[in-house]
Amino acid sequence: MTLSMYSTSIPVFQQMLNALKEVLTKAEAHAADKHFEPQALLQARLFPDMFPLLRQVQIAADFAKSVPARLAGVEVPAYEDSEQTFADLQARIDKTLTFLAGLRPAQIDGSEALEVVLRPGTPKEKKLSGQTYLVGYGLPQFFFHVTTAYDILRHNGVEIGKRDFMGVY
Repeated sequence: MTLSMYSTSIPVFQQMLNALKEVLTKAEAHAADKHFEPQALLQARLFPDMFPLLRQVQIAADFAKSVPARLAGVEVPAYEDSEQTFADLQARIDKTLTFLAGLRPAQIDGSEALEVVLRPGTPKEKKLSGQTYLVGYGLPQFFFHVTTAYDILRHNGVEIGKRDFMGVY
């Protein structure tokens, strides 16, 4: 049995983004319960040279929308990266989930051999097949940023565990 490009991407992005929404809800409640400013979590990072939570969530949403958009041959939705609050991040994830819900299997299935060019026209240009782009690049990038967001919150005392990370499957 083979997995389709659609079933390897869209349901995975949806599951993890919905889980991330729940984790962010718990993080905001944690800040309120402990009486500190939510910005302390939104700007928290694991190490000084890493992006803060806010940017990790933005990038996770970016991969969740851009990878399937490229595979489907549709324009990647543009977001302004203007989020400053937990509510803003929730809205960004909601926009991404709405976009994903509008993609159909017929748009993505069969894109295994599609040529995807990363950083075109630059010295870092890289050409990948659609399957390699999804499985070897897009999903690992997405999971890195979702995991880092989770880790930042866990490190800062938000009571979340593996079930929270995984969400409903």
